[in-house]
Amino acid sequence: MGKNSTPASTATTHVIPRPPADIVYPKGPYNSEVDALRDIGGLRYALNLFLASHMIEAENFCTEMDPSKERLYYATGFGLIQCVKALMSYEDEDLLQALSYAKHGNAIASQHRKQSAYLPTRLIGRVFKSLNTSGVGWYKSMTPMERHAELVYAESLYEKAILGIVYSGDWLAFIKEALNLKTIIGIYRELGEFIEAMDAEARARGEPEDLSIDADFRSGVYLGVGCTHLILSMMPGKILAIVELFGYKGDRMTALAYLNKCGGWSPDSNEPSVSQEQEGIRRSISDMCLLIFHLVLSGFTFNGVDINMAQKVLDWNLKRFPNGVFFLFAQGRMSMVRSQPAKAIEYYRRAADAQQQYRNLHLISFWEIATANLALWDIEQSLECWVTLKAEATWSKATYAFGMAICTLHLHGDEKEEELRKMFAEVPKLRQRIAGKSIPIEKFVARRAEKFREQGGRLSLAALELAYLFSGITHAPRDVLVNKMLPQARAELSKLKACQDNPEAWGGGMGYWDDYCLCRFLEGVCERYLAYPDPDAVIEDGEEKSWLDAEKRAKAAFDAVLSNGANIQGDHHLIFHTHYEYGRLLACQGDVDGALKHFEYVSAGKSPESNPAGWRGKYSLESALNLKTHAAIEALALGRRL
Repeated sequence: MGKNSTPASTATTHVIPRPPADIVYPKGPYNSEVDALRDIGGLRYALNLFLASHMIEAENFCTEMDPSKERLYYATGFGLIQCVKALMSYEDEDLLQALSYAKHGNAIASQHRKQSAYLPTRLIGRVFKSLNTSGVGWYKSMTPMERHAELVYAESLYEKAILGIVYSGDWLAFIKEALNLKTIIGIYRELGEFIEAMDAEARARGEPEDLSIDADFRSGVYLGVGCTHLILSMMPGKILAIVELFGYKGDRMTALAYLNKCGGWSPDSNEPSVSQEQEGIRRSISDMCLLIFHLVLSGFTFNGVDINMAQKVLDWNLKRFPNGVFFLFAQGRMSMVRSQPAKAIEYYRRAADAQQQYRNLHLISFWEIATANLALWDIEQSLECWVTLKAEATWSKATYAFGMAICTLHLHGDEKEEELRKMFAEVPKLRQRIAGKSIPIEKFVARRAEKFREQGGRLSLAALELAYLFSGITHAPRDVLVNKMLPQARAELSKLKACQDNPEAWGGGMGYWDDYCLCRFLEGVCERYLAYPDPDAVIEDGEEKSWLDAEKRAKAAFDAVLSNGANIQGDHHLIFHTHYEYGRLLACQGDVDGALKHFEYVSAGKSPESNPAGWRGKYSLESALNLKTHAAIEALALGRRL
């Protein structure tokens, strides 16, 4: 094993906390509605075990407390754990089992919900609000347990929808679960309106909020409303237009306000206003959603991203769960966002060492270590991680096989010619589909593998290109950009320029201009991040020197791609990625109009440099680039730095 590997023997043993003395141990069926809500204390303990990296113990506790899974909160809590396990493993068996538990939890919640009035009565109720057959009045008429059941019903339906889409992998399942998502959004919005109405009445009485609504219920509503708004705000325009036909819109700031409210987070304080003793049971999940948005989804959007806020949330939760694998993993992400890949690897290794119960959590760390090593340009260590992922992980075998192949190509080249042919040939055979659609990154790596075959074993700057795709260049330290990445691009460019007067002499006459444009593009990206590091990057001592020449070289490189764009034969995505990166460079220089011009070429899917005679209009990774471009245009309008 290499220095970044995570052997099982290095795991730390952690003491399992004892259950609190006030946990109610259920005996038999419910005697009253209150019994159903008394289970929340036990589930809170199980959730804390899970977050502290005692996953099996959390499962066993839920089973001990409710062997038949017939109690409202234990049934759905256990189902949530199985959902997380299944999405980590991506195995059909685990997905089916989790789907079964999600359906069962949904059925249990249905049994506890208040029965809806008959359709004619509901229709009349829409006219005569006093009948309380829908809306705020309907929820006011419920008992506390019935409101909790409504909340749990929406949560379990959410789990079922996600698992159903992933497992079935066809459009029929996607459409079916999309209708369920409509139901989920509707329930959460109505629950949110109920809390707002009750709090408004309380404020009219001189109280800060309605104290009859318990914190556990509040946390679930804040989490649900926040997540649905956030998901809708992230949707591409075409899909969002369909969703809006049903009357639903996503507001990013509303989403973040609800998620922050769940934990009591604000820009004015480093500590939350909601203490551990006051919090609702879903508070930790809400905090994790905030971390996912600020640290993971920030790769696709700018609006609302606040790394300082994420650090507050992370620091507080790491004090609470110092060995919690999810928060250690998030700290690794934070280090990557701050362009500190070496520190990121340390945290990912700690995350892997924090528990030995779910092997797939180790594999998530291996993925991140693989990409962090690309940012350090440590190809040998990256290769070790791809080899492990290829052997054990199931999320994207094609991507792992490609990562392994391009690292081997970079390190060994002609030494393993026959082995490399076999490795690249395997990549297209390992592709998967979700909701009937190919995974974009798998389509891309399959095309690259085919290009390797067509070009007789040549693939220019494949490792550097993969580093770009996984934000390795974005988050590379400056010394890595200067001393390792740029020399790679310049060495390849020297070879290409030697054939510039006779492109047919390049690699048997195939792909000269595609390789030239790729080389200039990657050169330009490296220079662009030398000139303007990512806004959240930590600049190490000795790296503060001016890089004014870098922005000139970046512009020259991007101009070279665009001026030769019509000569590209297959890699037309380079034209549009160049427009995107050029736009971001101009935005950093304060040239908003120039930036928008380049972004608009991407949004339109047409540019002066494309060759309509030899290209049909679709290109690799188009959807992801459009998403990022839309976010960049939005950020410019808000005055955010790109």
